[in-house]
Amino acid sequence: MKKYILILLILSITLFAEVKNAYLSKEFIDSKIPIIDIRTIKEWKETGILKNSIPIMFFDEQRQYNIQEFLAKLNAEVDTIKPFAIICRTGTRTKMLATYLSNTYNYKVTNVTGGIRIHDMKYEDLDFISYK
Repeated sequence: MKKYILILLILSITLFAEVKNAYLSKEFIDSKIPIIDIRTIKEWKETGILKNSIPIMFFDEQRQYNIQEFLAKLNAEVDTIKPFAIICRTGTRTKMLATYLSNTYNYKVTNVTGGIRIHDMKYEDLDFISYK
């Protein structure tokens, strides 16, 4: 009986979890969904950040992270009851983080598939600003 209750509990949690995937585009940016840029400070300085995105580093230069610090900053910047997106350089870090945030906290997260690849010509019409 305990096994069935545990299975039902796990299934009910995943019913509320929501991870979407979207490619970075002008249309996606125009949707006004908050975009959290989880790249490192070094990456922000190298490429700049999307205008109106919110830089909150997740992994540092040594690939270390502090989930509580990240969540505190995230919750201070966006209403996590509503959908928001996360972006990194290639989409690898955000794919893992989006799944975690959705499954653990029931956040409605959009993983920006493919991330920010500044050298990619399809981003020419997007607004980037320097990171200071």
